[in-house]
Amino acid sequence: MGQAAWKGFVLSLFDYKTAKFVVAKSKKVGLLYRVLQLTILLYLLIWVFLIKKSYQDIDTSLQSAVVTKVKGVAYTNTTMLGERLWDVADFVIPSQGENVFFVVTNLIVTPNQRQGICAEREGIPDGECSEDTDCHAGESVVAGHGLKTGRCLRVGNSTRGTCEIFAWCPVETKSMPTDPLLKDAEGFTIFIKNFIRFPKFNFSKANVLETGNKHFLKTCHFSSTNLYCPIFRLGSIVRWAGADFQDIALKGGVIGIHIEWDCDLDKAASHCNPHYYFNRLDNKHTQSISSGYNFRFARYYRDPHGVEFRDLMKAYGIRFDVIVNGKAGKFSVIPTVINIGSGLALMGAGAFFCDLVLIYLIRKSEFYRDKKFEKVRGQKEEDNVEVEANEMEQELPEDKPLERVHQDEQALELAQSGRKQNSNCQVLFEPARSGLQENAFVNLKPSQILQTVKT
Repeated sequence: MGQAAWKGFVLSLFDYKTAKFVVAKSKKVGLLYRVLQLTILLYLLIWVFLIKKSYQDIDTSLQSAVVTKVKGVAYTNTTMLGERLWDVADFVIPSQGENVFFVVTNLIVTPNQRQGICAEREGIPDGECSEDTDCHAGESVVAGHGLKTGRCLRVGNSTRGTCEIFAWCPVETKSMPTDPLLKDAEGFTIFIKNFIRFPKFNFSKANVLETGNKHFLKTCHFSSTNLYCPIFRLGSIVRWAGADFQDIALKGGVIGIHIEWDCDLDKAASHCNPHYYFNRLDNKHTQSISSGYNFRFARYYRDPHGVEFRDLMKAYGIRFDVIVNGKAGKFSVIPTVINIGSGLALMGAGAFFCDLVLIYLIRKSEFYRDKKFEKVRGQKEEDNVEVEANEMEQELPEDKPLERVHQDEQALELAQSGRKQNSNCQVLFEPARSGLQENAFVNLKPSQILQTVKT
């Protein structure tokens, strides 16, 4: 039994399988196949080629340069600073204009600071003390303003005080702004000039209209119908980002200015236009002890005696990040062929699914399965089967009843008459089971042998 199984396995290695086309007259499976074909075809035409434009070669390695300019003036009159006029040199940092710039909207000023000895500000844990040994000389105050001198300064009869430090005195007071200083900054204008280049296609463009009119940029403002005048009102940018200007001007924030270039280079260059959108990058809804955006800077002076002093400024304002992204596409044969090949593969998957439905899921699946899969033997194997049938017939008993002989003769006559009637008919499906052919062949031989015996 084991040798026969191994022999059958070895012989099966030399079998060859080839496709057999069977026309199945099933309306359900035929309708399913056409629906799948139509779905795949629409997917290729609409989604792959029209929407995603997968027939194009894509370049996403965008090269970009950004130049910014802020213009505007503001007037303030406060008890600390008095009357003052603010221009671009005062409220724009850095002044040269890059893709990240800062516009000051509020200030806390600590004027006339000089290097000397004074008490550390209250509320700093490392600067608090109860005696001199708590203040180690030469150590800096963590999150403080200077170096400890070794003395603990207490006010009156209190048991707790702060360490004496060597620093810029007086130290900065802990205060929060209650009202924006530069309220007029909402009317400032920002000019954003952007140059882009797609190196794969050697295509370059800018977001500024190329015109000979020198006064165009002095009179225009950005709008949805005027994309090539990149002059934006600061208040409009904040509003488009979904924020309130007076709120963000008080403690500061970060606004993102996004420029998107989506260019179809199969069309004219005039169809490659910039698209702008704005959003607030810092999360104003997050409960944080350090909300908004601020930093410190100082302006230094010398008195008539040559002693240096400074004005320390804690600036609140809006930081603008200009972010440029883009891609360009142009027709190419390689992605077109790849996507067409993928579509044909999907067609084959649809046919495979319909085959599964035909031979396994519908009611007459066994009938269609027999028609689809058929074993075909070679001529030599057919001769071997014939010899085995003759040997089996010779082993039949001699006392076989005469009625059985007559039945075999009648079966032979019926088989021959059936072959004559079917010779003029067109057969769509060939018999699938080779076993039926073998049985008909075996039944034919006994009748011939028995006929010879009867004679």
